[in-house]
Amino acid sequence: MPPSGPVDHVVTSGTFSLDGGTWEVDNNVWVVGDENEVVVVDAAHDLEKIAEAVAGRRVVAVVCTHAHDDHVNQAPQLSDRFDAPILLAAAEAPLWEMTWPDRKPDRELRDGDVIEAGGVRLRAITTPGHSPGSTCLYAEDLGTLFTGDTLFNGGPGATGRSYSSFDTIIDSIRDRLLTLPGDTVVRTGHGDSTTIGAELPHLEEWIRRGH
Repeated sequence: MPPSGPVDHVVTSGTFSLDGGTWEVDNNVWVVGDENEVVVVDAAHDLEKIAEAVAGRRVVAVVCTHAHDDHVNQAPQLSDRFDAPILLAAAEAPLWEMTWPDRKPDRELRDGDVIEAGGVRLRAITTPGHSPGSTCLYAEDLGTLFTGDTLFNGGPGATGRSYSSFDTIIDSIRDRLLTLPGDTVVRTGHGDSTTIGAELPHLEEWIRRGH
């Protein structure tokens, strides 16, 4: 599959397990960069499908928006295959260790960090709530935001499980994400993309419904 532009999109399928339950899920994996080098955002489920999207390019980093198992279950394999560091917020350690107790991420992902690949700059925006260290990646020049499971087409990510908080995710979305330009494309961890402008009017509705 040849690169189609600065953002390539792969959908992979597998399971998500936490708190004793397991669910079937489809995940969005984002490959961002140019014809020479890329960043992989959320290495989920299918190593070969992701490697096909990388298409022989240099992988600058494997960035994890958070450490739920469906977003990191291929991160070490991808890191090893492409000799690329795994980046993850330190607050995600308890979740990461549930899946990878014997392997640590290579670098801490901090608020404001900039990861560059193929002329694309991704700035880390810490947005806790879905999980303690959930982090979005903002490519201002592309008008694109990669939100993991923090903001979806239709509202906030789930907060009913361990290590999550609805009040915190609302604060993160309101203060860190909905302040971005309205035409910013929101590329999510699951499902369809949206824009900041499409989600902004619904903030009070989400607060009222409580999820």
